[in-house]
Amino acid sequence: MRDTPIVIVGAGIGGLAAAIHLAARARPVLVLERATTPGGKVRTVRVGGVDVDAGPAALSLPAVFQALFEAGGARLDSHLHLDPLPVLGRHIWPDGRHLDLLADPQAAEAAIGDFAGAAAARGFRDFRDRAARCYTALEKPFLTVQRPGMLALGAQAGPGLLGTSPFGTLWDALGEHFADQRLRQVFGRMAAYVGSSPLLAPATLMLVAHVELSGTWTVRGGMAGLAAALAEVAAARGATFRYGTEVAGILVRGGRVAGLRLRDGEEVAARQVVLNADPATLAAGHFGAEAARAVPALPASRRSFSAFSWAMAGRAEGLDLPRQAVFHPSDPTAEYAALARGRMPAAPTVTLWAQGRDVPGPAPSASEPLLALVPAPARPMGGTEDDAAGAEAAALDAMARAGVTLTRDATVATTPRGYERDAPGTGGALYGQAVHGWQSIFGRPAARSALPGLYLAGGGTHPGAGLAMAALSGRLAAAAVLGERA
Repeated sequence: MRDTPIVIVGAGIGGLAAAIHLAARARPVLVLERATTPGGKVRTVRVGGVDVDAGPAALSLPAVFQALFEAGGARLDSHLHLDPLPVLGRHIWPDGRHLDLLADPQAAEAAIGDFAGAAAARGFRDFRDRAARCYTALEKPFLTVQRPGMLALGAQAGPGLLGTSPFGTLWDALGEHFADQRLRQVFGRMAAYVGSSPLLAPATLMLVAHVELSGTWTVRGGMAGLAAALAEVAAARGATFRYGTEVAGILVRGGRVAGLRLRDGEEVAARQVVLNADPATLAAGHFGAEAARAVPALPASRRSFSAFSWAMAGRAEGLDLPRQAVFHPSDPTAEYAALARGRMPAAPTVTLWAQGRDVPGPAPSASEPLLALVPAPARPMGGTEDDAAGAEAAALDAMARAGVTLTRDATVATTPRGYERDAPGTGGALYGQAVHGWQSIFGRPAARSALPGLYLAGGGTHPGAGLAMAALSGRLAAAAVLGERA
């Protein structure tokens, strides 16, 4: 039985991490991926002759990936070159005011003081410290271990967790530090990083702010290089990859996993399967009715946000922009109220990634890679064409009012309906379950499912959304596989 491969479905970051950890323990590993390259949501789109990162555009918590490469007997810096971003993001409002959130803590504090006054600078310093305490309180007892229950987490995290106001909302916690509503917008947006509203997210989600304030990095040559390097490390340790291979169902016999049925009818025997897919796809029956019972269904009301996105080859002119620019609406909360009702906001936040600019600068003379995103509600059938046209017009208007003109040579648009096609059963939700309410952190499926032999990895599972969290989920899935009794 030890010679039967552990099959990993999906070569996203979670699946790749699981493959590395299992192969490093000399277990036979077979990775099945329906695409022709690894990466999952880490994807590159060729637009008008330009490569655009159409998924995550930057990397945080590089120590997680350094440890992952080391687990595979490799070094990150032998495979990738990471460049730190001095400007984490430029935040722009319709009146033309802008704030550069800087990677250097002292410089960031000074910039916030110049923008909103000395009290705001002190508030930022206190918030930064509070966010760091929140991350420290949750890292070891929650983020990096198999998901504990509420009582166990409280006992392990202790006073450090209580000091973060875990039962309050992120928006209210931000109000304790920032009188200026614009600064609440800047740091409330951290909830949107995991597809959630700061009006409903627990205050503990300030740990996302700590992650961003600790720095972000680009992968030289594009984010797809990260996935390619991880696949190379896994293969070097003995993992086998089959690309262009779609899994149609999970075979169940005798109450446990028995293998997989591929789209072409082939059956692959397996006693242990790591599914690197959104758990909502599993629960909706897209891997078979018996396997669907392995996780609880996720109601549409608890889905995270989706998005409209536009990968473009063109030029963003009028302002010197850093890699990430965020165009905020005047009303700090109307957007989230609309999304909570399942409606597109009239004035959404727009994020523009100018992927050729690591530091603020003018548009190049040649076409540059650009990615624009606006949040959208996830829904059973995805977005409508009317939503798409309205979202695009709102995005262009927000940038134009701030002084940015887009010239587009070519565009590839993706709607919530498109994201739903990629992950059926999710309604296009990009981050799994929304982090709304203090109990929501206990709602994501853990690595070990209710079906013996089936394990879960990816941003829809514990510990949460984001590249680093997905990598940690893969490690947890591998540990659960290795810990299963024969």
